[in-house]
Amino acid sequence: MPLPFLLLDFDGVVCDTERAALLAWQDLYDRLGVPFDPGVRAKMLGNSAGARLALADLAGRLGRPVTGAEWAWQRERRALRCSAAPARPGLEPLLAGARGAAVVSSSPYAWVAGHLGRLGLRDRFAFLVTGDDTDRHKPAPDLYLLALDRAGLAAAEALAVEDSPTGVRAALAAGLRCVAVPWEPAGAAALADADAVLPGLDALDPRRYQHNEV
Repeated sequence: MPLPFLLLDFDGVVCDTERAALLAWQDLYDRLGVPFDPGVRAKMLGNSAGARLALADLAGRLGRPVTGAEWAWQRERRALRCSAAPARPGLEPLLAGARGAAVVSSSPYAWVAGHLGRLGLRDRFAFLVTGDDTDRHKPAPDLYLLALDRAGLAAAEALAVEDSPTGVRAALAAGLRCVAVPWEPAGAAALADADAVLPGLDALDPRRYQHNEV
């Protein structure tokens, strides 16, 4: 039975940029002297509108809009933290044993390709599907449906790997099986809709998701 083709989310799955980005928001909240609500933080995971959520939350807590200078400071912190974000542990062995793999991300192409180049991983993926490719992003299934089309595969022949509820919903809506690998243990409960929730990429064995060819 053939191994599944892997469709991996980027931020938080391939690279630890999700943690780095949230830490940059934590930096801004701390700088402004207000608490970073765990509920808001959870809603931001895997959400391309996460910055808008944080800015709205901060405005409500401060009683005024976040200034341009304050947001620019946060973006500088994000760039600094993400520039040092490593690949998720277990990624290399997973890719080495896979039938093939592609990245499926709501983030812009320049962001994904830039970090893959920095990490020396670009040639490990057959192609990239990014937020520049579709009008609708996760949790809509569009990015995953486009990835299946580019790979020339049926949903049963692929396996999505995600770290956020938004991503899991997108994969399932596309008819895919989906394994969740949260980068923090506290995030596991919100990923219960996935076919499996694993502690990390090193716990993912693609052989468990082989399929019978029709």
